[in-house]
Amino acid sequence: MSKTETTEQQDGLGGAGDRLSTAPQEDTAIGGPRLGVIGWIRWFWRQLTSMRVALILLFMLSLGAVPGSLIPQNSADELKVQTFKNAHETLTPLYEKLQFFDVYSSVWFSAIYILLFVSLIGCIVPRSWQFVGQLRSRPPGAPRRLDRLPAYTTWRTGAEPEQVREAALTVLKGRRFRAHTAGDAVAAEKGYLREAGNLAFHVALIVMLVAFAWGQLFKSEGGKLIVEGDGFSNTLTQYDDFKSGSQFGTDELQPFSFKLDSFNGTYEKNGPQRGTPRTFEAAVTYSEGGADKKSVIRVNEPLVVGDSKVYLIAHGYAPVVTVKDPRGKTVFHGAVPLLPIDNNITSTGAIKVMDGYRDKNGKKEQLGFQAFFVPTFAGAGKGTMFSQFPALDFPVMALTGFHGDLRVNSGLPQNVYQLDKSKMKQYTDASGNKLAQRLLPGETMTLPGGAGSITFEKDVKEWASFQISQQPGNGLALSGAIAAIAGLTGSLFIQRRRVWVRAVRGEDGVTVVKMAGLGRSESAKLPEELGDLAVALTVQAPPAAEAVPAEEPAEDPAPSGEADK
Repeated sequence: MSKTETTEQQDGLGGAGDRLSTAPQEDTAIGGPRLGVIGWIRWFWRQLTSMRVALILLFMLSLGAVPGSLIPQNSADELKVQTFKNAHETLTPLYEKLQFFDVYSSVWFSAIYILLFVSLIGCIVPRSWQFVGQLRSRPPGAPRRLDRLPAYTTWRTGAEPEQVREAALTVLKGRRFRAHTAGDAVAAEKGYLREAGNLAFHVALIVMLVAFAWGQLFKSEGGKLIVEGDGFSNTLTQYDDFKSGSQFGTDELQPFSFKLDSFNGTYEKNGPQRGTPRTFEAAVTYSEGGADKKSVIRVNEPLVVGDSKVYLIAHGYAPVVTVKDPRGKTVFHGAVPLLPIDNNITSTGAIKVMDGYRDKNGKKEQLGFQAFFVPTFAGAGKGTMFSQFPALDFPVMALTGFHGDLRVNSGLPQNVYQLDKSKMKQYTDASGNKLAQRLLPGETMTLPGGAGSITFEKDVKEWASFQISQQPGNGLALSGAIAAIAGLTGSLFIQRRRVWVRAVRGEDGVTVVKMAGLGRSESAKLPEELGDLAVALTVQAPPAAEAVPAEEPAEDPAPSGEADK
């Protein structure tokens, strides 16, 4: 195609051939004046607010969140971070310089986050104004050459041009087109919700970013292990561990309390899923505003009190033990929570007697017992001591005893489920062997040398671990996610298109109807839709029967006389 023909084609389409997108158009002129400071600032702003850069930043944000998922974070569990550092001494300095232990509050992650936020706002504002301008304007008039559009049809009708245009206006408006008469044609447009969905998607992304920032600044999250019969009050001192956002104040904690009445856990007893939990729920009594209420907390069914949610996250057993000194005085009695180490709730822990104990000579001392508990014991001589089933079918506890200094007053943090044996000595029997014994419920282990005893009582309580959290941005994030899905669906499946119907009187006095359509992108549905519109319009403007020219009569043969001449 020659340059002249190309120019003629563009002139024929006129304004109708312009892009249907409302994206701001960039000036691509070459050879202009050099950019000054203001020019470079404008260029940087245009690049930052372009859709290409926004997508790149969104990808970088997703990529930057990967280390936060794979590497322990100080904001989640400082103990895991310290364990990771001890196990990876070579990587630790590099990770600390890159702020991999505090990804979501790092400088580089915050920079990506803020740039994406600015990019989305700078992209949405001009597009929104242009979209509003398009909504207020009318569809453009028909191009001069409709036959050059991708979808086109024509026919001749006996109806008057004015009647055809009026019928076309009715048909198009009935199909929810925005239509009006422009000269000798009807111009119509449809699919504005495509751009509306595109804008809604980007606005929803901003809402989700705001919700994420709001949640990180004002959130609170803590854990608490509670034994049956014990309770919890939502105050800072009651938490086993507690994390909060930088803008969260402890006076913002929701005032409520609850008590763990009982824990109910049942398990599959047969088949390939043996030991799988079937019932996993905690019955609680909670108080809010002075009124006591009953509730049941299940997995993924938290207790909701105001802005706080209480989640059930773990479960285990707490054997009840009694420790007596050489004189038979009880120095410790209570349920000791033990931590599960496998799916059958084989558990380990420590029993610590910190005060009140004196040996047979009257000297103050501290006792410690390393405990190993199985709710269902396989039996003596049947392999290692690991539980065979999660339920309390055959509970057994193995104990080893120590005496000395537990180091609880050393000023250093200490795990309540582990013994610091650096200043302790293990009990030995008369033969010099280390003292260790398996106990059934109701049995007692006597300490050597008249040092006292420890009894595994017949009562085994259960404990449940709860997570209490306040996430003020969750509702906003959910609304943003729903709006983003709805907007993305609209921008993907709604097609922006224009339709023109021109009706003019031909040279022979018969009305000529021309219909054409133009879409933002090529689609097989546009010709189909144009065909449906043409069929609907032919009801009011039926095709005219083509006139068949009469055959010319044969010339009479010349008279014989003349032929002879």
